[in-house]
Formats: sequence, C-alpha cells, structure tokens
Amino acid sequence: MLKNKNVILGVCGSIAAYKSAFLVRLLVKAGANVKVILTPDGAHFITPLTLATLSKNPVYTQYFEEETGVWSNHVELGLWADLIIIAPISANTLAKLATGICDNLLTAVYLSAKCPVYVAPAMDLDMWKHETTQSNIDRLIGFGNIVIAPANGELASGLWGEGRMAEPEEIVLFLDNSIKKSLPLFGKKVMVTAGPTYEAIDPVRFIGNHSSGKMGFALADELAKLGAEVTLIAGPTAQKADQSLKRIDVVSTQEMFDACIAAFAETDITVMCAAVADYRPKQIATQKIKKEDSGLFLELEKTTDILASLGKAKKSHQILVGFALETNDEENYAKGKLEKKNLDLVVLNSLNDKGAGFKSDTNKITIFNKAFERTVFEMKSKTAVAKDICTAILKITK
Repeated sequence: MLKNKNVILGVCGSIAAYKSAFLVRLLVKAGANVKVILTPDGAHFITPLTLATLSKNPVYTQYFEEETGVWSNHVELGLWADLIIIAPISANTLAKLATGICDNLLTAVYLSAKCPVYVAPAMDLDMWKHETTQSNIDRLIGFGNIVIAPANGELASGLWGEGRMAEPEEIVLFLDNSIKKSLPLFGKKVMVTAGPTYEAIDPVRFIGNHSSGKMGFALADELAKLGAEVTLIAGPTAQKADQSLKRIDVVSTQEMFDACIAAFAETDITVMCAAVADYRPKQIATQKIKKEDSGLFLELEKTTDILASLGKAKKSHQILVGFALETNDEENYAKGKLEKKNLDLVVLNSLNDKGAGFKSDTNKITIFNKAFERTVFEMKSKTAVAKDICTAILKITK
C-alpha cells in the first residue's frame, strides 16, 4: 500500500528519534518516496546526514538555509505529501499541533497539508498521562489526525509504563492497514485470470495463442491497489506479479477451470481476462510425433467453457467480467457473450485496431454493461486501460 506514496516523516526532539532511522529504511523498502523534516530539537538526537542517506533525499530543518540560500516551501511540501507521519512526536509538538502554533517548518507543513496525518507519540509516563497531553491528543483526533498509540515498556527515565514509541515495523504495518481500509475494494475478494492456456499435442508441441498476460496482470495490480484481496490465475507467461497477490500458475484450460471453480464461490468479483484455448487435441501422444511427408492430422475437441460455467454458478452478490477479442462483427458478438454467459460487464477489443490485442503494451477497448450501454475508450497503455476497467467495476460493485 505504501508503494509510490509520497511520505513526509517528521522527527521531533525525543530519545526515540533513533528509531526514525529504522522507520525511514522500512518506508523506502516498502516503495515510498520519503522526505524528512527534522525539528531543531530533533537534530540534537539524530543527524540530518543519517536521515538524508537513508531517505535518499535532502533533510529539511528550517525555512531558509543561510549557507545555501535555499528556501523550503512549506506549502509545496504539504501538497506533495500523500501522508505525513510524525514519529516520534514530542509533548511539545503535540501541543503545537493541537493549538495551531506554527513556529517551525514541521508545524507549517502540517497546517498546509491536505493529506492524512499520523502521529506516534514518545515521552515519559507522567508526561503522557498528564491531562494536558491527553486533551491535546483528543483535539488532534478531533481534527481528523490518527494517533499510533505508544506502547508499554522501559522508558529513558528508567520508569516502566506507557509512553514508548511504537516500533518502526509496527508503524509501517499500521500505515499499510490504514491505507488499505480506506480503499473502495477493501474486504473484497477478487479473482483474475491472465495469459494463454496451452493444450498439449505431444510432450514437445502444443496448441496455444499469442497472449502475453500483460492486460490481466495490469488488472490484478490495479485491483490490489484498490484494496482487494486478489487471486491471480495465470497461464504460461513471463509476466511478474506483485508479491502481495496470490498467484496460481496453470498450463491447460482444464487446469485453469479447476483453479477457477475452486476459488469462485468465495469471490466477490471475477475478471476473466485469460485467452483460453477453445479446442484441444482429442488424443495426446505420449512420445514426440515424428515428421512425416504425408502431413499431420489432429482431431480436436472442445475445451470446457470456463466463463459460461462461472456464469451459471454466479450468485446475486457476485460480479463477473468477461473479455471478447474479435475480428469481425465485434459489438454483436460481445453483446451476445454478455447475455449468454450471464456477465455484468464485457470488455471488447478488436484485432482490427492497430496497437491493440496480444503482446502490445497498449489496448483499445469498449465496455458494455448489462443494459448494453456502451463506453468507448481511446488507445491507451494497458495500465491505463486497467484503471478504466476498474472504474467500470466500481460503478456496479454491490
């Protein structure tokens, strides 16, 4: 969830500031773009050089750097951030945020920001328990900020109790879960199929198609970004999936059918993007077929229609999306598939559109809903097309 997110980390004056170095490292490892704002008191506990090295960005400490003449624009920083996490936040900075005091760069950025703000307090037991601190915490929560509660443990004073800043690993997990819960598909289970299926002729040869799996993998990634728990069932492809996805690799249409049937009952949304073979050899040779001058004749039989099978099994709360790749009379075939296979949406693309279809990085689609309403899109990258399809899914999500 933190991948490609712009994160501002505020570091205040506390012995817990040493943990901020580990926090920066974990945020960067999670794929976030991290900029650190270090308060003057925070600089007594950890150096800007340490945080700059780990974040791979300059560390901001004040509005204006006299030595370099560089002005740190607090408004731009606040608008740049997708989220702000202040860890550790001291009792002093808590009080400033609660009362609107703006006397350093961090507090100015806080007042300029439009994004979610998280705070991880760190202070001694009595300071944390004091009515003033608790009142300030309540005010911050009332403003819509999110508090990552301190833990019980040994404190710098030698006392034991509440006030110890949450561990960096706990903070990253908290952020990840918080972002995920705010997403539109949080709690939804999604199944996506991608790539081709191969039907064996003999141990060496197969019947297949040119599908690369790019479209299906782009859809799986986008659905995961929207908070869904995604199961990706992939035919033979060189595409790499995000590690957060549950990936099931298959080869034949029957293997894909079995995997889909096993997962479908627990699925809220299913997107059947795979280019499934319609026919397979009736007999599979156990040894490599030798070349003959007279040629080779194969008797083929139909494979199981996975999409139609899922359409028959579909419950009222489930959404089923199919794809139609056509070469002629495209719209009529797509609308026929939508109706016959009990789909909620069908995504049509045509091999007549240059730059669309198999192997390419772009696609041009038309989406039909159950009322046969048509939405036509221009040629786009498959990543952008995945966003358009997901937008259409969100419109009908139950």
